[in-house]
Amino acid sequence: MASQTPPVPQAPMSFIDALNRSPMRTFQFVTVAICMLVLVCDGIDLQLLGIVAPLVMEDFGVDRSTFGIAMMTALIGFGIGSWGGGYLGDVIGRRYTLAIAALVFSLATIGAGGADGVWSMAFWRLIGGLGFGGAYANALAMAGEWLSDRWRPVVVSTLSVGTPVGGTIVGWLGPDLAAANGWGGAFVIFGLATMALVVVILVGMRDSPSYLLSRGKIDQARRNAALVLDDQVELVAETHDTDGKDGKSIGVLHASNKRMNIGIGVAFAGAAMVAYSILSWSTTFLTAAGFTLDDAGEAVAIGGITSMIGSILVGLLIRRFGSRIVMICLSVSLVGLMIALGLAVEALPAAPDAGERLLVVSLIGASGAVFSASIAGMYVVMTAGYPQSCRSAGIGFGIFMSRVGAVAATGLGGTLLQLGGQSVIPFFTVLTLSAILILAAAFVVDRHVPPLAQS
Repeated sequence: MASQTPPVPQAPMSFIDALNRSPMRTFQFVTVAICMLVLVCDGIDLQLLGIVAPLVMEDFGVDRSTFGIAMMTALIGFGIGSWGGGYLGDVIGRRYTLAIAALVFSLATIGAGGADGVWSMAFWRLIGGLGFGGAYANALAMAGEWLSDRWRPVVVSTLSVGTPVGGTIVGWLGPDLAAANGWGGAFVIFGLATMALVVVILVGMRDSPSYLLSRGKIDQARRNAALVLDDQVELVAETHDTDGKDGKSIGVLHASNKRMNIGIGVAFAGAAMVAYSILSWSTTFLTAAGFTLDDAGEAVAIGGITSMIGSILVGLLIRRFGSRIVMICLSVSLVGLMIALGLAVEALPAAPDAGERLLVVSLIGASGAVFSASIAGMYVVMTAGYPQSCRSAGIGFGIFMSRVGAVAATGLGGTLLQLGGQSVIPFFTVLTLSAILILAAAFVVDRHVPPLAQS
């Protein structure tokens, strides 16, 4: 009887190394889908108030400058929540932190529906921002930890369309829900829908083996790993090569990252300033220029659709031409679009005809594609440019700087529109200057993604 050769035992490896040898499994697709759903809620929350802003301002009896306080506080909470939620996720796990953050976010959205003034609305928006900031940081960590190296960049680029998807949904549904149920009812409906996300997170997600191994939870890590791995692999906690010349891992603020940090920070802040200004204030300046609320909401929805297209296509463009030339082209295009859109809105008569409305909507759509491509492209640059020891912190730094631009957009947008009175020139002048920052950043960043042929 022939003797059977005993199987060769596999060497211990990290969970990511094991994933790199395995195909994508259903559980990974489910995890990514739930993370995308979380990001969709970001777009809904951040843009819902902008969609119904004319109704809320009329109800509160305030001007656009004063109302900017309520528009800004969600983004302030988002920045704070990202830091606090990230820390909580490291302590109790991504899954439970995501559930807690979604619960806080949904309750705050429902609470905003009962706001009776600017400061009341600002309070609920601040709480909502805290919840979603925590959810955003942990959703990105969760998705990355369940994906192999070959899938992670593709998924990160794709996840960037989550916020535009949310903008599209709220642009289509928001005006009708507000008309049928009042603007407060629209908040309650979206808040209740978000609350269902808590159940989805708890039922459909699990903390990654990488996280569990780092916390010493070996048995639970093995059980969760069995959801995506066929082989019985002895898993060990992840270790990374050191990046510093002295053999020590470096942090994101290390001197070697100086140009990367400045370039990414400036570009992210500038692109987010343009994006959130257009998405948050379009219904306000368009209704003032003669658009109906439904027409203005449709313009924002179209901008959301083109944002998705731009976010997906930019990865292909960077791979073909390299990130430096793509950033330059995007910035020049965005400058031209901001000038053209500002002049088109400025020239609108009291009752714009179909052709004039189509021109403005087309320019908003083109702008959405370009500013979203700029933001998604910087995610690609950060993923390739930051050293492994501080890559997550570098990406987090970029997200933080995008919140700076977003806060500036929502806070200053109303002031700039109020300053211009019947004119949108001050508003679009600032957006044009913000687009120029992306051009400057293209020359500051010193770790661009090379073209495919060169690499």
